[in-house]
Amino acid sequence: MPIVVDIDVLLARRKMSVGELADRVGITPANLAVLKNGRAKAVRFTTLAALCEVLKCQPGDLLRWEAEDAAGG
Repeated sequence: MPIVVDIDVLLARRKMSVGELADRVGITPANLAVLKNGRAKAVRFTTLAALCEVLKCQPGDLLRWEAEDAAGG
């Protein structure tokens, strides 16, 4: 998938665990893992806004687009 989720990077910078982030955002650790590992099909704007508020970042800090490899995409 050409959309990459950089939650791990922000968690490391903030020295925060996945469990703490999930608790503060109000989602389950399992749902956060689905998003974090790039397996989510969609993300609600309310969830994205909560992630940005807790991590003190912009949506573009969490999500980025990467062109798919021409041979594999």
